[in-house]
Amino acid sequence: MSIKAVCVLKGDSDVTGTVIFSQEGEGKPVTVTGELRGLAPGKHGFHIHQFGDNTSGCTSAGPHFNPDDKDHGGPTDAIRHAGDLGNVEAGADNVAKVDIQDSQISLTGPKSIIGRTVVVHADVDDLGKGGHELSKTTGNAGGRQACGVIGIAKS
Repeated sequence: MSIKAVCVLKGDSDVTGTVIFSQEGEGKPVTVTGELRGLAPGKHGFHIHQFGDNTSGCTSAGPHFNPDDKDHGGPTDAIRHAGDLGNVEAGADNVAKVDIQDSQISLTGPKSIIGRTVVVHADVDDLGKGGHELSKTTGNAGGRQACGVIGIAKS
């Protein structure tokens, strides 16, 4: 059974985008695709945050989704937050294409991301390896440029 979810991102900046999540059944990887516009050229942290609350802008989304209480890491690391999806990279046209496969998030069950928030950050995520005091919690990825709540998509 295929499950789909969608997130429309907006922020205080000119950054906007739409991200689609799909999963071919429980226990299968989640495919994350989409496009973000208005980003400065370069890499930007891309994470799932704990809460689907954007009442105070992107800050009310809370910390990274971390059901296993682990340190921040990269998407291929054994030790990472479930919500650590690494970086997206914008080109000279200020557009980042999103194309990620991930096995630590789900659209069902206890690691479901439905109702949580996607955040794209101003800076590169150092994947927990930067040595900065924020590396092990946020990847030192900087401010939150745009966010949106993940909802169930129309089939």
